[in-house]
Amino acid sequence: MSRRSAGFVGAWAEMQRQHQRQVEAEARRLREEARQARAYQRRATQEYRQYRQAEARRRTEELDAQVATLQGLLTAGCQAPAFRASSLMRAEEIPPFDPGQLAWPVRMPDPNQYQTQGGWTANRRAQAQAEAQARFERDWHAAQAAEAQRQQRLAALQRDYEQRTGAQRAEVRRHNAGIVEVTEGVRRGDPDSVVEYFSAALYSSPAWPEGFPRQVAAAFDSAARQLVLDWELPGYDVVPEAKSVRYVPAQDEDKESARPVTQRRGLYREVLAQSLLLVLHQLFAADEYGILDSVALNGFVDAHDPATGRRTHIFLATVMAQRAAFTGLHLEQVDAVSCLTDALRGQLASRPDQLTSVRPGRKPQDVGNHVVAHGSDEEPDLYEMDPIEFESLVADLFRAMGMQAVTTQRSNDGGVDVNALDPTPIRGGKIVVQVKRYRSTVPPTAVRDLYGTVQDVGANKGVLVTTAGFGPGSHTFARGKPLELISGGELVDLLHRHGLRGRLGEGGRATPAQPSPTSPATAPDNHNVLGMAWSGSVALDVCALVCRGNRVLSEDHFVFFNNPQTPDGSVRTVPASAPDKAALRVSFDALPEAADRFVLVAAVDPEVDPEADLSGFTNACIRLLDPAMTELGRLEVSDGRSGETALVLGSFRLRPNGDWDFVLGGKGYTGGLEQLVQEYGIEVE
Repeated sequence: MSRRSAGFVGAWAEMQRQHQRQVEAEARRLREEARQARAYQRRATQEYRQYRQAEARRRTEELDAQVATLQGLLTAGCQAPAFRASSLMRAEEIPPFDPGQLAWPVRMPDPNQYQTQGGWTANRRAQAQAEAQARFERDWHAAQAAEAQRQQRLAALQRDYEQRTGAQRAEVRRHNAGIVEVTEGVRRGDPDSVVEYFSAALYSSPAWPEGFPRQVAAAFDSAARQLVLDWELPGYDVVPEAKSVRYVPAQDEDKESARPVTQRRGLYREVLAQSLLLVLHQLFAADEYGILDSVALNGFVDAHDPATGRRTHIFLATVMAQRAAFTGLHLEQVDAVSCLTDALRGQLASRPDQLTSVRPGRKPQDVGNHVVAHGSDEEPDLYEMDPIEFESLVADLFRAMGMQAVTTQRSNDGGVDVNALDPTPIRGGKIVVQVKRYRSTVPPTAVRDLYGTVQDVGANKGVLVTTAGFGPGSHTFARGKPLELISGGELVDLLHRHGLRGRLGEGGRATPAQPSPTSPATAPDNHNVLGMAWSGSVALDVCALVCRGNRVLSEDHFVFFNNPQTPDGSVRTVPASAPDKAALRVSFDALPEAADRFVLVAAVDPEVDPEADLSGFTNACIRLLDPAMTELGRLEVSDGRSGETALVLGSFRLRPNGDWDFVLGGKGYTGGLEQLVQEYGIEVE
């Protein structure tokens, strides 16, 4: 008994030891996991602290770089190239005509390839020869038709090229003629030309850091050969209040060390003095015609007057500089404040941070001539703005939106007016901008040219900015491409949203051109053809409704097989050309003023195929064609569904800026065209 008991106890003890070992192993595993977790936490904490410390150093470096830019403003500005009128001239660089595949004639069939082989009997050989001859004649006629179509398309493409390049040449020549006119006026000492020229030299200068204002009002005293101008200076906040940033791990927050007040005030006075000296340098350097003997310059800030609380121009510096005295200075080596106040005998506010003002020696209003202002509170008319100023205004807009932007030199600009860089990660990158100061709708060719430029220069995006609007052809072509179209109304809204000024005519917004009351036969040739193509053999009627909202204007504005055109002829049915099976012609600019929607629908033709539905309506698209029948783009539409006999393909909708944009449809009807048009207010008896 004792042995059996001992054996039982030993087995039980062994089980206890195994359990104890398992418990100890689990405890060791948990301790190891805890140790690893603590080590990971320490590493994560260390990496987090390193990241926050690196961010603090980066912010400090940015502050140092900002201060360095302010301190070196005059030196860097003096190294920038002088403004020259020749840089504004544009070259007439027109790309050669490229017909692509249309340059190659259609190959005619070779009769030798249609010879018969064999044949047991004379009758069979004769029959084979007749069949071969018939195939040859059929293929020959088809090739002739294809060649005729190629020549028609080639001629249309040639006409489009000549029209487009002619317009480009005319625009370049108008631009260059305007530059020549201004420069000739400067040579003669014409006050308006002198003010325009030197204002452009300042306004388009790349020497000013981002965020510096560019507001100028100027007049020219031709008798004294003196340019008198007011120039806006940056505010006190241009000098950063913080000197450095330090990360404090205990509080897990950044601590900013304040810049000493005396240092900040001193740097601000230095910036103001450098700004005035740089303006003088740019003016005298741009005077390639020797028209200026002196410049009277007043620097102001646009701020609230401490005495009245009203927003006004507070003058913080003034100087009158003679050319002979100024050109003898070595600006890269001077102390800006001493140079302005001692060498040039100018005035600089002792406490500009507190807006203590100085009295200007001479103001533009004292000259007596017309004072030209740029960037002022007066809303400039974008239609009347000089093209150079307009491009500079667009560049200012991109800078105000947080991008880097410069206007291009006019020679060899490759069709680019402004180069912009969006520093935003992922979605940012290089942007090319074209500027069109038009009053009429921008043609789709301009959008296609911009897309070609984007591809040629490897840009991330292309932007077309205009004072006018865009038609459906432009929006269709831009769909799905890295292009953005900004119409006149949108431009004005963007300018105001970012603190800039601009209006479109007296009303301040783009006004679509109203068509003259011409008959359909004499209406201007400014239309599009909407070609409808689809797969399947189902016979369809393609119709259109001219609507306001979801109601047709009248029954006469429902274009279908029994009413082939609207009363004014702005919409009409036309014969379709392959590959289209139906076509409509529409002049969007000539649509009734009350219309804001142009709806396209398709319905099964019950007379041709009364049992059919839209299940055979697939791979459908709307081809947008110009008057020369050149394809501008394609709009994909929804396929038909079984049981449905009518379908809304989509609608062109009038946007507030005057453009027409396409909205995809897709709603189907089982009751055919009658049920569909009833929803648009047409009574069906």
